[in-house]
Amino acid sequence: MAVPAEIAARARQLREQLELHNIRYYVLDRPLISDAEYDRLFRELQELESRYPSLLTPDSPTQRVGAAPLEAFRQVSHRVPMLSLNNAFSDEEAAAFDRRVREGLETAEPVEYAVEPKFDGLAVSLSYREGRFVTGATRGDGATGEDVTLNLRTVRAIPLRLTRPVSLEARGEVLMLKADFEALNRRQRDKGEKEFANPRNAAAGSLRQLDSRITAQRRLAFFAYGMAEPIPEAGRRHSEQLDYLAGLGLPVAPERRVVRGVAGLLDYYRSIGARRDELPYQVDGVVYKVNELALQERLGYVARAPRFAVAYKFAPEEAVTRVAAIEVQVGRTGALTPVARLEPVFVGGVTVTNATLHNEDEVRRKDVRVGDTVVVRRAGDVIPEVVRVLAERRSQDAVAFAMPKACPVCGSAVVRGKDEAVSRCGAGLYCPAQRKQAILHFVSRRAMDIDGIGEKLVDQLVDQGMVANPADLYRLTVPVLARLERMGEKSAANAVAAIEASKHTTLDRFIYALGIRNVGEATAKDLARYFGDLGSLMAADADSLEQVPEVGPVVARCVADFFAQPHNREVIDSLLAQGIAWPPVVPERPIGALAGKNFVLTGTLPHLSREQAKALIESRGGKVVASVSGKTAYVVAGADPGGKYDKARERGVIILDEAGLLKLVE
Repeated sequence: MAVPAEIAARARQLREQLELHNIRYYVLDRPLISDAEYDRLFRELQELESRYPSLLTPDSPTQRVGAAPLEAFRQVSHRVPMLSLNNAFSDEEAAAFDRRVREGLETAEPVEYAVEPKFDGLAVSLSYREGRFVTGATRGDGATGEDVTLNLRTVRAIPLRLTRPVSLEARGEVLMLKADFEALNRRQRDKGEKEFANPRNAAAGSLRQLDSRITAQRRLAFFAYGMAEPIPEAGRRHSEQLDYLAGLGLPVAPERRVVRGVAGLLDYYRSIGARRDELPYQVDGVVYKVNELALQERLGYVARAPRFAVAYKFAPEEAVTRVAAIEVQVGRTGALTPVARLEPVFVGGVTVTNATLHNEDEVRRKDVRVGDTVVVRRAGDVIPEVVRVLAERRSQDAVAFAMPKACPVCGSAVVRGKDEAVSRCGAGLYCPAQRKQAILHFVSRRAMDIDGIGEKLVDQLVDQGMVANPADLYRLTVPVLARLERMGEKSAANAVAAIEASKHTTLDRFIYALGIRNVGEATAKDLARYFGDLGSLMAADADSLEQVPEVGPVVARCVADFFAQPHNREVIDSLLAQGIAWPPVVPERPIGALAGKNFVLTGTLPHLSREQAKALIESRGGKVVASVSGKTAYVVAGADPGGKYDKARERGVIILDEAGLLKLVE
């Protein structure tokens, strides 16, 4: 079939683009596009090559994996090529994979599959000779990788000696756990250095350091997903091979399973998808493999992937789109939040049209402009955010963002406190946006739990001047509410009954309902437990508030400032006068040898995790705070401490190591 000129040109363009992105992703660790956009380009080229076979060339990106290794590393030839997997993106495509497998095996019976998460990391091979780790290499282009043996020896998850003196080549994924990624970026920020975009980039950048000492400072994980060549004594199934590797001391995914048929495949996909955000590592899909090794051999391979396996990828959590506008929203505390209005894009299973830009400093740091092409991320139920700008795609007419000087809702002056990242409307409850949001927060389920008072009703109550603050809700009557649009007698009666019922509450719910900045449900409970009554809480200064467990200087200042405002006290007095009450609370104050002492933790302790050290300090009445101040009694420092260590030395704060902490506690 003759290939139209425009089709040939498009295929050539796709090959060039994919080669560029392969180099950016696999070699330079600086991708220009998201995985989802790469997959879209790859599939388009696959479809063109399938429709016009003469377009298929041996050097097409669809026929090989990754890119050539860096010349800085010694090259390692893979005796058994490290191939990639074909992808499925829908239930229909997963079912088609199962159908192809059964057709290839000439069976109508359900096939047994080994299933496991698809890690988002860097593929490597580990060679062991008589139980000793001898060589480690990246996948590279599938045939030749980079020798990163010295760096892999620093990864504690990888055993240097197996539990048995066997020779084998394990294949697996080096990755960085979510918690370790966050800790690494915190250290990068403390040092004023560039942060990593995601755990995958952090793992790849850490593993491919020319200086293995840098790799050793970054906590990497490893999970094996197979062997270059199966070991007969390990069993006849892929799942048994993984069990064998686990018995040798190599980590394997605890979430792996064995299922039967397409129903088992889809059930596993959905179960991992539902747990995706809870997993300690990032996954971008699941992997299906025919479990019987003999059946794998019968099915064989295509050019770049096995016929017996497929990766069913999750809906992309990152996607590329364009910023159509940047608007500013006013929250219930007066915070002005820039929001990017996006050209609609499908990401994380939904169509996204808005993404938060957090604050003015974030807009400046990421240099987001109207008209920019950006990468948008959505994880679980988290509000979508702009991850980064693709500056190479910026048009000349892109418009920079400027925070307004006046509130977009009420026109009042916008203020920004010293050392604060957030700009705020200075009108307080006088701003309709804050007033409505404050009332909606007050009636919400976890606050006063007043059913029937929704957003549309609050709009009417505020716009018509019937409610100016939460206390006014308790003055509403059935006849007054029944006159409002879409209310009626019955709805009005139900709303008034719910308002009346809310008078019987708890102290922590009431504190939370007040909408004090930075005071969530947990902090409200801490405050209620510590002070026991509202009067003591309202009379406390910032120093006293900092003695409450889990309350730091920022929260303490917010609480003290809130109760120092006369109009806030007037609203509280009015609420109490309406009959709001709660059962008495017995104050719970910390006791112990460290009571009243503030501790700061920095660096990695040799034996105690941060949570264990924190629990130990709090069990003796001490308090762990986030930053060093004049009220800090001790700084507990481990390996690789951040700027807190230097600040403690400057201020003359006592610095303890782990042994010193244990001695102090004892």
